[in-house]
Amino acid sequence: QVQLVESGGGSVQAGGSLRLSCVASGDSINGYCLDWFRQAPGQEREGVATIERPGFANYSASVKGRFTISRNNPKNSLNLQMNNLRPDDTGMYSCKAQRCSASGARFGQEYWGRGTQVTVSS
Repeated sequence: QVQLVESGGGSVQAGGSLRLSCVASGDSINGYCLDWFRQAPGQEREGVATIERPGFANYSASVKGRFTISRNNPKNSLNLQMNNLRPDDTGMYSCKAQRCSASGARFGQEYWGRGTQVTVSS
């Protein structure tokens, strides 16, 4: 069983930056692929960024070039550096962990945090 706790959200003006963190407990994240998702009011949850076990990262088109996902296996944590924020980045950001192979094939239970709110004003 993995517990995930996000932090780092807040309110910023457009063009600002935030750094989100997701700390895991209950198991080592070494064997997990990790993701950041976000959900804006009235909209479906969307994937923002993902990082596989070797550290390969992928991003949604809307955040590529502005956001950077990283993992710190010794600290059992996941981060999301968000730069040049825009009002449409507003939403509840949640991290997810799921076991995966070295090639990125996922299996087993998904674990989710409760989220941290990001609000970007124009």
